[in-house]
Amino acid sequence: MERRKERNGRVQVAGQESGSGARGLLLRREMGLWSAVSLVAGCMIGSGIFMSPQGVLVYTGSPGASLVIWALCGLLAMLGALCYAELSALVPESGGEYVYILRTFGSLPAFLDVYIFVLVGRPASMAAISLSFAEYALAPFYPGCPSVPQAVVKSVAVSCILLLMLVNFWSSRLATMLTNVCTAAKVFSLLVVVVGGVVVLVQGHARTEFLLSAFHNTTQQAGRMGMAFYQGLWSFEGWNSINYMLEELRNPQQNLVCALMIAIPLVTSLYVLVNISYLLVLSSSEILSSDAVAVSWGNQVLGSWAWMVPLAVALSTFGSVNGIFFSGSRVCYVAAREGHLPGFLSMVHVRRLTPAPALMFTMAVALVLVIPGNFSILVNLMSLLSWITYGTTFSCLLYMRIKLKNLPRTYKVPTFIPVIMLLASLCLVLVPIIDNPQMEFLYVFLFLLSGFLVYFLFIYFQCQPRCLQMATLHLQLLLEVAPTTKNH
Repeated sequence: MERRKERNGRVQVAGQESGSGARGLLLRREMGLWSAVSLVAGCMIGSGIFMSPQGVLVYTGSPGASLVIWALCGLLAMLGALCYAELSALVPESGGEYVYILRTFGSLPAFLDVYIFVLVGRPASMAAISLSFAEYALAPFYPGCPSVPQAVVKSVAVSCILLLMLVNFWSSRLATMLTNVCTAAKVFSLLVVVVGGVVVLVQGHARTEFLLSAFHNTTQQAGRMGMAFYQGLWSFEGWNSINYMLEELRNPQQNLVCALMIAIPLVTSLYVLVNISYLLVLSSSEILSSDAVAVSWGNQVLGSWAWMVPLAVALSTFGSVNGIFFSGSRVCYVAAREGHLPGFLSMVHVRRLTPAPALMFTMAVALVLVIPGNFSILVNLMSLLSWITYGTTFSCLLYMRIKLKNLPRTYKVPTFIPVIMLLASLCLVLVPIIDNPQMEFLYVFLFLLSGFLVYFLFIYFQCQPRCLQMATLHLQLLLEVAPTTKNH
C-alpha cells in the first residue's frame, strides 16, 4: 500500500482502497484546541464590529438599545454554537449545516442549503468583507475625503480576493498561519479601542451624556429591531466555522466545545466594550454620519497614531476573508463528494494538497458579487439566508431528539436551547419580511425557487451534459487535481 505525506500539508494521499483501485486524498486531523479557538474568533472578528455599530444604532434608535442588541447577538451565537456541538457529536463529519440536514431530512433540503451556501452565502460574505477591507486600506490615502471612489474600492476588493485565493491554493499551512497572525492582530486592535475608551473616561473627556438618555428614541417597530439584529449578528458570523472542518480537528468531541466556550464569550465581551468605547468618544450623530466608525474614533483618540486604526482593521478584514476561504471550501468539496455538486469540485491538488477547484469556484462567484455589491445590501441578504439555514439546522436537532432519543451522545444541551434558537430563527426571518419588506427578500425567494428546478433537473433526473465528463477530465489534468475520500 502506497502512502505519500507532505509535512506542511493538511492532507495525505492514501493508498489504494480495497476493491476499488482508486487513489484519494485523505484529510488529516492536525488542528488542536488553540488553532480551533483562533479559527472561530478569527472568522467572527471581521468588518462587522467596525462598520455595523452604525447599522445597529440606526435601526434601534438609541445607544442603550444598541448595546443590548450586541449582547443578545452574542448570546444567540453561543446558544447556537452549543446546539451545533451536539449535532457534531451525532454526525461527526465535516460540512456543517449541509451534512446535518443531509443526514436528517435527506437530499433535497441539503441541496438547497448547499445551493445557498456555495452560490451566495460564502461568496457574499467574502464580497462584503473584502469591500470593507478596501475602504479601510484606502482611507489613509484619501485624507479629508468623505468617501473613497467606488471604482478604486472595488478594484482593491478584487485584488484582495485574488491574492487570498493564491495563498489558499499554494499551501493550507500558510493559510492557517495567516489566520493565526490576523486573529492576534484583530484581538489587539479591539483591545486598543477598549483601552483608549478607558483612558478618555479617566481623563474626563468622555461623552457620558448618552448614559442619561440611553434608551431615548428606542424604536417600537419589530421589523426595525429585526434589521438591527441582522446588522449585529453579521459581526458574529463564523461561530459555526469549526463545524465545517470537523474531520480535521483532533479530539473533536472535547476540543470543539472548549473552543466555542473560549472564543464566543471572548468576542462578545470585546464587542460590547468596543461599542461602549465608541459611544464615550463619538456622539450618536457622529457615529451615524461616519462611513468608518473605527477610523473616526482613532482620529479623536490616537492623534498622530490614528493611521494604526485603518491598518489594523484592514489586516482584520483581510484575515476574515482568508478564514472564509479556508473553512468554506470544505463545504464545497463535501457537497461534491456527496454528489450534490460536480465531482470536480471535490478534488484536491496533488502537490499542493489544497482544494483548488472549490477555491477557484468560490472566488469566481465572490468577484461577481463585488462588482455591483453594496455592504448593507449584502449584510441583509446574507443574514436572511443564514438564519433560514440555521433554523433548519436547529430543527434537525429537535427531530433527532424525538426520533433518535436513545442514540448515545457525548454532549447534550437542554431541550429548551434548540427550541429558543428555532423560534429566534423564525422571528429573524419572518418579522423583517412582514414589517419591513425589501426587494432583496424577493430575490432570496426567487433564488430558493430556482434551487428546486436545479435539483430536479440535475440531481434527481441526472440530466447532465455529455461534455461535462470530458470537461472534468481535461480540467483535472490541467489543474493537477485528484478525488478526495472521507476521513473516518
